[in-house]
Amino acid sequence: MNAAAKAIKSRSAFNSRVEVAGETHSESLAEEEPPGKADLSSSFEEDPPGSSATERGWLFGHVPDSAWNDWRWHFRNRITTVNKLADFIPLSGEERAQLKLVALKYPLSVTPYYLSLIDPDDPDDPVRKQAIPSILELTMGMVGQEDPLDEKGDSVVPGLVHRYPDRVLMVLTDICPMFCRHCTRKREWQSGGWVRTPAEVGAMLDYIRQHKAIRDVIISGGDPLTLSTPRLEGVISRIRAIKHVEIIRIGTRFPVVLPQRIDHELCNMLSRYSPVWLNTHFNHHREITPEAAAACDRLLRSGVPVNNQSVLLRGVNDTVAEQMKLCHGLLRIKVRPYYLFQCDEVQGTEHLRTPVETGLSIIEGLRGHTSGLAVPTFVIDLPGGGGKVPLQPDYVLAKKRGELLLRNYQGQLFRYRNPKVLLEPVPEALTPLSDSDAGLLVETGV
Repeated sequence: MNAAAKAIKSRSAFNSRVEVAGETHSESLAEEEPPGKADLSSSFEEDPPGSSATERGWLFGHVPDSAWNDWRWHFRNRITTVNKLADFIPLSGEERAQLKLVALKYPLSVTPYYLSLIDPDDPDDPVRKQAIPSILELTMGMVGQEDPLDEKGDSVVPGLVHRYPDRVLMVLTDICPMFCRHCTRKREWQSGGWVRTPAEVGAMLDYIRQHKAIRDVIISGGDPLTLSTPRLEGVISRIRAIKHVEIIRIGTRFPVVLPQRIDHELCNMLSRYSPVWLNTHFNHHREITPEAAAACDRLLRSGVPVNNQSVLLRGVNDTVAEQMKLCHGLLRIKVRPYYLFQCDEVQGTEHLRTPVETGLSIIEGLRGHTSGLAVPTFVIDLPGGGGKVPLQPDYVLAKKRGELLLRNYQGQLFRYRNPKVLLEPVPEALTPLSDSDAGLLVETGV
């Protein structure tokens, strides 16, 4: 089948589903979570994207703008079966059989928006690798661990991870708009779509209230933005009411995989609970679309700073050139490259993991060759709950008393004088000078 025939087949197949979806799109329906288990109201207004995503016109040209700009429509029309996926991406009979086998253990879910970023005719497309299953998830599936970061071991109440002294992680749901194939919590995919009950959320908040060292609360999932804005506000408002909590952070990939979710209702709500920070997850420069840029801009204009936490992935972003494009693209949309994570030792992700040396080489290739703002911190999240450890290339070549031998980004060597440690004890308290002491200082010129 040639490319034109594939396109006609894809568009015809999807068009029939669009007509069905269009029947419910305009209805006034209850606001419930998760979207997809119950229909949602589509009464909010959304800015139209600056231009179409990469393949929208080719694959989704018959979708009305009113549907395309509604994140709830995308959520209801996620591609969740291999047969449906084959309407958009050419798959051989063998590939279908393999992917169906993978999906039995690690399900498939991708939004129409994110699917529109994929080149359907390129099996090695870097965007595709993040969203579409691979048989390698099974053939290499025994390598790694289900819960390499031991989040269960650090869970003080269900859904609340307290690993570091001053911050906690609240896992509110396991529901995501897209199942990223490198997900740290891949173990949760077969648990079905759950949202923490009011009693569970209450227990988390009680723990935070009782531990006054906690100043930073991170809301995560799944993806917490799958919750309705009113329900999310119900959690955020109660966190903000705890006096010793200074910072609220939200971890979400919605700006990347479904930026239409970042609507005015959400941004207006977040603006009421400042300081709120948002960490998102761009992995490839092609994910930085006009729609994604507009979503980040809405957050920033609402007083919500946006940082990016990328994961180093084989065949996706494991070169200096791609990381340079990604980080420069992020800065252009006012998003700070924050972390570059070594991919965790999660079962079903080994085919996407790179040697640690790859990450070090990337940082060395960025440092000095671009602005420091464009250089993320390369970290390993240690197995067993050991926490994050930053890694840097070796710039200190030798140490001796009073001197360091350093290498710069061009490979040139420099000697650097290292100040001595002051050995004199610092007085605990200063006493006023007597008249005789003051006179002595004047005489000696001190």
